[in-house]
Amino acid sequence: MLFKLSLSNIRKSFRDYAVYFFTLIIGVSVFYVFNAIGEQTAFLQVSQDTSSIIELFKNMLNGISVFVSIVLGLLIVYASRFLMKRRNKEFALYLILGMGKGRISAILLIETIIIGLVSLFVGLIMGIGLSQLMSTLVANLFEADMTEYKFMVSSEAIIKTTVYFGIMYVIVMIFNSFMISKYKLINLMQSGKKSEKLKLKNPVLCVLIFIVSVCALGYAYYIAGWKANHINNDKLSKIIIIGAVSTFFIFWSLSGMMLRVVMSMKKTYYKGLNSFTFRQISSKVNTTVASMTVICLMLFVTICTLSSAFSTRNSMNANLKKMCPADFEWCWAEYHNQELQYTDIIEKTHEYDVNIEEDFSEYVHFHDYGDKNFTFADSLGSHFEEISQQYKFMDYEACEDIVKISDYNTLMRLYGRKEITLNENEFALICDFDSLKRIRNEVLKTDKEITVFGHTLTSKYDECQDGFIDISSQHINAGFYVVPDSVVDENYAKKDYFIGNYNAGTKEEKQAVEDKIIAEYNKFINAWVPTVENLNVVYTNAMNTRIQISEATIGLGAMVTFIGLYIGIIFLISCAAILALKQLSDSVDSISRYEMLRKIGAEESDISKSLFRQTGIFFLLPLLLACVHSVFGMKFSIFILETFGTEKLAESIGFTSIMILLIYGGYFLITYLCSKSIIKVNK
Repeated sequence: MLFKLSLSNIRKSFRDYAVYFFTLIIGVSVFYVFNAIGEQTAFLQVSQDTSSIIELFKNMLNGISVFVSIVLGLLIVYASRFLMKRRNKEFALYLILGMGKGRISAILLIETIIIGLVSLFVGLIMGIGLSQLMSTLVANLFEADMTEYKFMVSSEAIIKTTVYFGIMYVIVMIFNSFMISKYKLINLMQSGKKSEKLKLKNPVLCVLIFIVSVCALGYAYYIAGWKANHINNDKLSKIIIIGAVSTFFIFWSLSGMMLRVVMSMKKTYYKGLNSFTFRQISSKVNTTVASMTVICLMLFVTICTLSSAFSTRNSMNANLKKMCPADFEWCWAEYHNQELQYTDIIEKTHEYDVNIEEDFSEYVHFHDYGDKNFTFADSLGSHFEEISQQYKFMDYEACEDIVKISDYNTLMRLYGRKEITLNENEFALICDFDSLKRIRNEVLKTDKEITVFGHTLTSKYDECQDGFIDISSQHINAGFYVVPDSVVDENYAKKDYFIGNYNAGTKEEKQAVEDKIIAEYNKFINAWVPTVENLNVVYTNAMNTRIQISEATIGLGAMVTFIGLYIGIIFLISCAAILALKQLSDSVDSISRYEMLRKIGAEESDISKSLFRQTGIFFLLPLLLACVHSVFGMKFSIFILETFGTEKLAESIGFTSIMILLIYGGYFLITYLCSKSIIKVNK
């Protein structure tokens, strides 16, 4: 009997459960898709380095899945509270008919199990289908071979999804039983008669709090957007707290101001059903200030996370082509008794019967220089005091790197980049790391002269020139000086560079050459290190290859993209579902009000427009403030991500907007249609 009653309740309340079902199904499918990536990538033909990255990626997703399950669990509990609130009269009827609270709990238990099993089954079916598409995306991001692709179902992901959602539902069942035990018949019977009182807050107080909150947000925006270089962990925490508290009070004051403002606009307020519409909206905002705050902040995190993730990946992939124009780079420096001593690495390898030059079709071999009397502090000239106060973490005593123009231009020919010309009394400053580029450009505006190796030189350019020596996928060149050959003193040679392209054409041939070179390098290191172990010699060694940089870049870009997608989608679902459930609950409570509108002659089209506006404004308010937050949040993100680059940021923001439109907008549309159906029940 209880089972039949539960099935009947679900069929009758299917419309009310639509958003709940929709949320659970999407949650299950997304959870499965991301946890199935481990087995979905098993067929990919990738290198050993990429395989290690994928393994790290899977472990990170496992950790994030715990956080995601907590978010979804809280969402399910929140949804259950709203669904139970709608059924107060039904529970009152059961109690009047003599049914005990234990049997009511049993009915809810059966309903919850049925809903959970159906949602889990449908969600897993959808997830299995979507995971096949995810395989293509993974292969594309990791640039892997899919020749051995086959349809796969991850048993591990199914078990994990089932276990996690099982735990969530156990918590929901306990919550439902607890709520039933607290019910009193008199309260249940009067629940339909109780209406949330719309308290008009003191308008003066609301305006004052609104102004203070906006000013506080403005301060946080200013620090995050224009003083990001001054932000430490403590200051960042303060800014986050200021932003969260200000957001709460903006919604609190807005709930008191909005209706007052509209009421003062007589023509607008009394036009059509506007008075009813705005009172309904004001009531919703007034009773959901905390929820609106959380939703706004979650949407803000979602927008910044998704936009930054896509921008980082796009930038790193674009930088890979632009900033990694050679196959191989080897940089070597030796310190004898803590003093830098120049060493020609090619000559040294020859001493140990190692000859790597023969594997290159073209290469450049050169070294840079350093003048102890020309440090970073010296290069700042009259700006030193100001800059050292702002940027206290920099090493101002480090010698600036100096490169001969002939070596620089030879390297640029290898890289396929623009060469430069200098007169005997000129220099050029090369830099592509944005933070330091801004600092150095400020210096070059006023202090154009430097003194190196006893020569006074003047900058040919009014700003830094874009360029680099080290191959990379990031803008990491903090700056070096290009000077005429006649200026340098060979006694001050520092690091030795060997940069070139393999004598190979295809990807496979280049990999074979690289494996051979690395084997020769290991042979040299294993032979050389034991000979200097007791001579107080320390060496710094940086060997970079385009293949290794490419694999690391692709792997990091894929991880950032997937993690951003995972968190972003879950947050979007949670935000939209909370708003949808609140709107649906209010629609059920307001059925009698809509019936009264019909009785006094309101047209059905006007009622539908009123409901559409209520739903639209309710969904739009937290999104609008989140978008404002995101403008300045992205400005701070750009400061953090400038090493990686922010190419195609507009494209990333566009893609994020599309995702929000599809998920958030989809929930809005479903909520409006379900609410419209609910208020027509008694027509």
